Amino acid sequence: MPIFEYTCEDCGTAFEKLVSRTSATEVNCPGCGHDHVKQEYSTFAARATEGSSAAPQMGGCPAGMCGNPGMCGRNN
Repeated sequence: MPIFEYTCEDCGTAFEKLVSRTSATEVNCPGCGHDHVKQEYSTFAARATEGSSAAPQMGGCPAGMCGNPGMCGRNN
């Protein structure tokens, strides 16, 4: 089952939940209990072992993927 990220439109709580898309699963906010949630775009991180050429070293981004400083918010 994939992990989806949500934000509650009532109280603003951000949370993650394992959700099966094959069944109609209702997602409720863990903060206020309401079901007015919005699915957010999920992000991921790629890691490579030291010495590996899989992740290019650009801009000093911790994930090694940002060629433009400030793009991912970590290179400010």
